[in-house]
Amino acid sequence: MPLAEPHDDRPSAEEPVVGAPEAGEDPAVVEPEPTLPEPVRQRIVALTAAVLPGLPGDEVPVPLRRVAKFAPNRRARLGAPVIAAQLTADPLFRQRVTARVLADAGDLGAAVVEGTAPAAADPVEVAALAYLARPRGWRELIEASGEAVRAEADSAVVAELVREAEQRATRAEHDRAVARVEAEKLRDELARVREELGQLREEARQLARTLRETQARERKATELLATERGRAARAAADADAELRRARARLAEAEAAAGVARASAKEARSVDDARLWLLLETIGQAAVGLRRELALDPVDVLPADFVAEAFADQPGTAPAGAATRARDTDDPARLDQLLALPRAHLVVDGYNVTKRGFGEMSLEQQRKRLITGLGGIAAQTGDEVTVVFDGAERIHGLPPAPRGVRVLFSRKGETADELIRRLVRAEPAGRPVVVVSSDREVADGVRRHGAYPLGADSLLRRLARS
Repeated sequence: MPLAEPHDDRPSAEEPVVGAPEAGEDPAVVEPEPTLPEPVRQRIVALTAAVLPGLPGDEVPVPLRRVAKFAPNRRARLGAPVIAAQLTADPLFRQRVTARVLADAGDLGAAVVEGTAPAAADPVEVAALAYLARPRGWRELIEASGEAVRAEADSAVVAELVREAEQRATRAEHDRAVARVEAEKLRDELARVREELGQLREEARQLARTLRETQARERKATELLATERGRAARAAADADAELRRARARLAEAEAAAGVARASAKEARSVDDARLWLLLETIGQAAVGLRRELALDPVDVLPADFVAEAFADQPGTAPAGAATRARDTDDPARLDQLLALPRAHLVVDGYNVTKRGFGEMSLEQQRKRLITGLGGIAAQTGDEVTVVFDGAERIHGLPPAPRGVRVLFSRKGETADELIRRLVRAEPAGRPVVVVSSDREVADGVRRHGAYPLGADSLLRRLARS
């Protein structure tokens, strides 16, 4: 059925007017507006809000002109009361909206104008179109739609109730299962508590029996304690008597000790006088011997003559060398030996440096060892001699520290031989310490009365300094 032009407010004589009173109705009799279901009312407002911006400005009622400028999602929500009021109060505005809504609805709109509704159509949509178009029997369409909406709502409520009932049934079943599990747990806990109660009762019986036995032992112990107290009292009396006798004996012993101390003091005074006289005699004899021999202080020590005077005369061990103290290769002994008066420390140079810092050059090894030995000489005041292998004396050495003598073996001679000659040159009785990890060197100097020590003892001593 052809629809009126959107902008023509005058209906033609041949076309029926959409929204006009039905045939046979008295235009003067205005029936009240039907009560619309809420979904139908919302759909009517939504349809009107959708077509509202498409109407010319002069066809939009004044109250709706501001609403027409709203955003689409706000137009139906905020302008719903004004739109519903205008649709009810302004039939011309409703006809203009209906024309556009029916044009957008297509076949469904045409069916509603004819007074019929497809069975598959949404009842809410049919009721909204019927309210706007108002064809013959439109109230029945709205009522039928309302019943359908209510029936759908009732169905939804029934479905929700069924779903809630099913959920409650499921929860009830779950609760029953949980209750069964909890009941099993409680039964197990009850059985365990009963078992523990039985154990506690048995323990209580045992404790009662133990308490009775303990009380019996306590009574016996009390009786024994009374007996022992009597014995202790008698023993204390005897001890007091013995103490008095001991004090008397102690007083006698102290008197005798006083007499003995006086005698010992007198005897010690005599011994001190004799010892002083002996030492004075020895001192005067030593002064007289030095004056008789006319010995002057010396600036040259025996080791200074080894490189020259003993170059071609390998001597024998001095008399008494076999009586020198002998020691094992014990690094802890180095400090003790250096503490001896007038000790002489002889070091096998390269044997120590190659063992301690062999990654350096020979020049750096010599410099580091000589510097460290200078510190030892300064701390101990001992004579220190370091021996290196070398056919010729190496030039360019830094000056040796005070108290350190640096020797190089001659051509055809090794440092080991030079070390043995140094040991043989020392007088019997002087402590000579030789540091070398060479077994032959250690055995050779030990035969001549020196103290051989390993290179590690000196390296640790240098590291400590």
